[in-house]
Amino acid sequence: MIAHRNLGFVAAVATLLAAAPLSAIFERWTWLIQATIAVAVVAAVAALARAARVPLWGQALGMLAGLTLALTWLFPGGGELLGIVPTPSTLTHFGELLDNSLEDMRSYGVKVPDTDPLLFVTVLGIGGVAVVVDVLAVGLRRPALAGLPMLAIYSVPVAVYVDSVPAVPFVVGAAGFLWLLVTDNVERVRRFGRRFTGDGRDVDVWEASPLAAAGRRLAAVGVALAVLLPLAVPGMTGGLLDTLGAGSGNGNGRPGQGGTGRIDLFAALSGQLNQSEVADLVKVTTNEPNPFYLRFGVADKLTPSGFREGTPTGRPVDDLPAPSARGAEQRKYQATVEVTKNLTMPLLPVYTEPVRTEELNGNWAYDPSLQVIFSNRDNSRDRRYAFEYVRSTYTPAALRRSPPLPADHAVRRLHPTPPPVPEVEELVSTLVRGKDTEYDKVRAIYDHFSSDNGFTYSLSTKGGTSGREIVDFLDNKVGFCQQYAAAMTWLVRAAGIPARVAFGFANGSNSSEGTYTLTNRNLHAWTEVYFNEVGWVPFDATPAYGVQGSTRSAWAPDIDAPEEQAPAPGTSSAPGGADPSAGPASPEGPEEDFDSGLALGDAAATEQRPVWPWYAAGAVLALLVLLALPALRRAALRRRRSGPAAPAATPVRPEAAGDAPADGRRMVVLADAERARADAHAAWDELLDTLVDYRVRIDRTETPRATAGRLSREALTADAEAVTAVGLLGRAEERARYARDPLTGEQLLPALRAVRAALAARADRRTRLVAAVLPPSVLLRWRTGTAEASSRLVAAGGRARHRLLRWSPRRLLTDRVAR
Repeated sequence: MIAHRNLGFVAAVATLLAAAPLSAIFERWTWLIQATIAVAVVAAVAALARAARVPLWGQALGMLAGLTLALTWLFPGGGELLGIVPTPSTLTHFGELLDNSLEDMRSYGVKVPDTDPLLFVTVLGIGGVAVVVDVLAVGLRRPALAGLPMLAIYSVPVAVYVDSVPAVPFVVGAAGFLWLLVTDNVERVRRFGRRFTGDGRDVDVWEASPLAAAGRRLAAVGVALAVLLPLAVPGMTGGLLDTLGAGSGNGNGRPGQGGTGRIDLFAALSGQLNQSEVADLVKVTTNEPNPFYLRFGVADKLTPSGFREGTPTGRPVDDLPAPSARGAEQRKYQATVEVTKNLTMPLLPVYTEPVRTEELNGNWAYDPSLQVIFSNRDNSRDRRYAFEYVRSTYTPAALRRSPPLPADHAVRRLHPTPPPVPEVEELVSTLVRGKDTEYDKVRAIYDHFSSDNGFTYSLSTKGGTSGREIVDFLDNKVGFCQQYAAAMTWLVRAAGIPARVAFGFANGSNSSEGTYTLTNRNLHAWTEVYFNEVGWVPFDATPAYGVQGSTRSAWAPDIDAPEEQAPAPGTSSAPGGADPSAGPASPEGPEEDFDSGLALGDAAATEQRPVWPWYAAGAVLALLVLLALPALRRAALRRRRSGPAAPAATPVRPEAAGDAPADGRRMVVLADAERARADAHAAWDELLDTLVDYRVRIDRTETPRATAGRLSREALTADAEAVTAVGLLGRAEERARYARDPLTGEQLLPALRAVRAALAARADRRTRLVAAVLPPSVLLRWRTGTAEASSRLVAAGGRARHRLLRWSPRRLLTDRVAR
């Protein structure tokens, strides 16, 4: 018991040490304090359960109950009993925390603040791992398998951390796992008595044996190699080699750890559509008469699954570059932005080409390539800031004068052509045939997404951005802003011109002079195309009637509008050709499907019912089915053993007196002697299982007659019918085992029922309940079968190892030296 107590303590501490890498993704240590409390409760419940000799499954249920009480105390919902006993309202609160955690995962970048949803998921995960580790290491004595759930904790920061996870937390977690292995092996060795060295000398308690010392040295070398090798191999991390080399770039954040790299903008946009309520996200005030879209993110990396957000790096926001677009009319404006609590992300919405910012601290940086303001340590929630920006407007003639981009240009290398898709290649070659300038090629692709070609707006389609999904969109010609932007970007890149997807806000309602309120209905995505000596130029291929606050320009007009309403070359080329507060203009149905999505923070609640109760109901149903399996198995065994009774003996009389035996005895032939024996054995097996279920002692060395007699004296003395019945069952089994002719003509099933009723009347209520719900006979049979299967597997592994050792190089070398 002391050994198990020590091993349980080590298992709990090893679990906490394995969670050390989570320090790389949290700003503070609140998660560790709460996780320590939860793991301590789990370990204490496990120790008490083992002290009370509770079976392993009971220990697991007790640990889960302790974890639930700890979570209830750490994350109360307000309706708990005595502060720690959960109620249905507590479970509802837990479900809300789980739902909110998904939003926080999409919104926050590492390092994340202490929010209740993220802390709840973290403590729940660490506590669940603590339960699994205790069951594997202490209950099943398989500490090596406990490394798998401990490794699952380490995989979380590896998956979400942009840079490599620091080496120190990895070493701490590895030390915890090695400690668990060493403790288990020391306890196993102590069972055998004293320890010896290789030459037979006793080993003192304080002295490490040669084998243990060698194991520790190998463990230390293995951990050191696991930490140092990735640092020395080029391409595995940005570690040792990059540190020794001359790095480039500046900025106050860690290189390669930007804001948009931590938010899947496409997933957020697709997942938040069709919300029934409107949530205010941003309020912007600008002195520009007709502003273009407010912008905060870019997806410029093309992966097999589609376009993804790049990782921004850059300079502090107090050192912004001056715009240098040629052939564009540039005017300087000022804007003030107020972000509400509903928008939380490591990016700030700004108009393109900011040149000066105010009221932003040193945590924010600007990437001049992606043209985004990002932070590694801050977020946009409840932030107010001002900035100056330059609005560049273009004419089609100026864009036509842009020469083709050289093949070795850095922008072309960063925005390569997509993998070939036959349908896309054929469409692009058709559209750009005969076009001489880059702008004419882009306009041909842009004009293709028109209502004349059958394209319409709808939110009821899947929003993928891979090549196959874009082909489906081009065939179906129905989609929303994400698909229009990604499809045009793909086609423009296929034509050999750099392009990317931009995210931001279309113009909202103009509540006062120059002040716009932007909601979740104004969130939008569009395409930006790079022109040589000009820069990134926006093109919005989404139908204007589908975007609330849509804005068109002279170089990318509304292709679905009547010709007389299209901007003429001689008119103003400001990008705000449409009234930003006008809203949808088409009388058709699709204008009601506005872009509702990308609520990256605490957006307004929707009317959609939560999905987690269905998952909870499914989990409860699966648990009930699992708990019902022993009872169902017991009922199936009882039904199989209660088959039709063996037919009675049929006497066969001799036809003539001369045929009678000399001793005068008559011959008796059983109609089915084997069936009678089988019935007797089945009845006796059922009796033994009944005794196990009602906790009556069984002695496997006794004969059936001795067992029946003992039961008559000890367990069935008050019931004469049961005494007679158990005597009948004993005689039937004895005759079936040892006699030439089994006992026939007796009713064994009524005798079984009589004995079972007598044992049930003698047992207490708890014993009867356990016998009905979790029959001990079935659990014993399953444990025995599992142990036998495990023994066979171990024996087979030993035989295979013995065969492999015959070909061991060490053995072969030893044999050669001996010869």
